[in-house]
Amino acid sequence: MKLWIQQRIKILSLITVILVGLQLVNSLTGGFLNHFGILPRSAQGLLGILFSPFLHKDWEHLLSNLPILLILSALLLTHSVRYYLSASTFIILFGGLLVWIFARSAIHIGASGWIFGLWMLLLANAFTRRKILDFVYAVLILLYYGGLASGLLPGDPDISTEGHIAGAVAGLCFALLTRKLISDNKINTP
Repeated sequence: MKLWIQQRIKILSLITVILVGLQLVNSLTGGFLNHFGILPRSAQGLLGILFSPFLHKDWEHLLSNLPILLILSALLLTHSVRYYLSASTFIILFGGLLVWIFARSAIHIGASGWIFGLWMLLLANAFTRRKILDFVYAVLILLYYGGLASGLLPGDPDISTEGHIAGAVAGLCFALLTRKLISDNKINTP
């Protein structure tokens, strides 16, 4: 049990160190790293699919994303590390590709797409996995983070609503695509 907890704490700590470290470099270089965000329908923007979730406009942007990213990650990590890493990779890549294809022409950065993907996945798991823990998570997420749904509506032009929607779609797709694999025990989750 102790190793189980240590492993998950290491993953959450690594995410924190990477995001804070990149923001420190970004701050010291006047936002230079933001050029590695997703620029839709451009060759350069394809690299952004990999890098954009780890880049933030400023410290306020990072600090608004980091706590919820860590909380949702911690909840998903209770299933298994493999499931969390597979889900996060899928959400980042598929959600990023959707942004690259469909989003308005602007540089899209930030962990919000990843956050919305984890959020939707945790909600969808209540229906696709049908385990009591997933229902409990869905209720908690709706109670504490139900307001996230408003982020799926266009509003502030400085916020990538497209990234939020793409992340949510990716999280839902992952839940649906893995439903059969989980029921057949091909993805290792408790």
